[in-house]
Amino acid sequence: MHPLLHRPVVAAVERAVSADLGRVWSVAGFTDLTDRASHPAGIYRSPSLSVFAKLDPAGASQFAAEVRGLELLTRLSGVATPVPIAVVPVPGGAVLLTRAIAETPAAARTPDQWRSIGRVLGQVHLCHGPAFGLDFDGYFGPLRQDNRPMPSWSSFYAERRLLPCLRSAVDSGRLPPWLADGVERVAGRVPLLAGPEPRPTLLHGDAQQNNFLTASSGAVLLDACPYFGHPEVDLALLDYFEPVPGEVFDAYREVSPIDPGFWDRRELWRLFGYLAVIAVAGLTDFGRPYLGRIADAVARFR
Repeated sequence: MHPLLHRPVVAAVERAVSADLGRVWSVAGFTDLTDRASHPAGIYRSPSLSVFAKLDPAGASQFAAEVRGLELLTRLSGVATPVPIAVVPVPGGAVLLTRAIAETPAAARTPDQWRSIGRVLGQVHLCHGPAFGLDFDGYFGPLRQDNRPMPSWSSFYAERRLLPCLRSAVDSGRLPPWLADGVERVAGRVPLLAGPEPRPTLLHGDAQQNNFLTASSGAVLLDACPYFGHPEVDLALLDYFEPVPGEVFDAYREVSPIDPGFWDRRELWRLFGYLAVIAVAGLTDFGRPYLGRIADAVARFR
């Protein structure tokens, strides 16, 4: 049985949604979305309101940070994010509930829907802060993300992103020592590789294309772990799992410029994400190819 369909979980969800609506709400059906998420996930169907849910066995802290991050993105930039309902403790962890959104799957997106992803990301990047980081931490996938502010982007990227993900990958036992040494050398060269110092820019934080839902009204941001950083990080993550059409970058440029040097630096900004994949999924068919991507990046930036 799907973990979101266990009777105590369903009962807790029905109580939470009923309390949010101020009337009785009950589950009439369920659509499993686990194959599209890093957590067990799905949509509880009801004639009056459908509810998206995902389960985290580790408890409520990650979901609380996610809700806070999405609220920050909406408050500062005005972008659309899912409407939260509750984070509900359940046997075996916690469930995040948001109002479900009718979407167009990635394979069926129109050119304008792809463009909406670029436009909304550019809208986020119009917001700036006083330093690199944020006043609360987040999660990049299941990995805790240290957002303690720093005044320099190159220091922040090396100390708060690259080296922590390197430690997680090494601790997993899935990263060969010679490759770990190469990443450490790259981390020491970040000040020489990072290009012009950017303004601290509001980021989605995990801007791979599946974290943008395309609805009839445009793109909706999902699964964010925001902080103030370099806009090139979000741009690099857009297609680090799979390609996106050029319309995404074209539409982004209508809102915010892309430095010509970005394309040479893109793998540097992806490197922390590659290490995170190894830490979390390095023994799987999905994860193993990322060792080669890390090796290529080390060779490029050594």
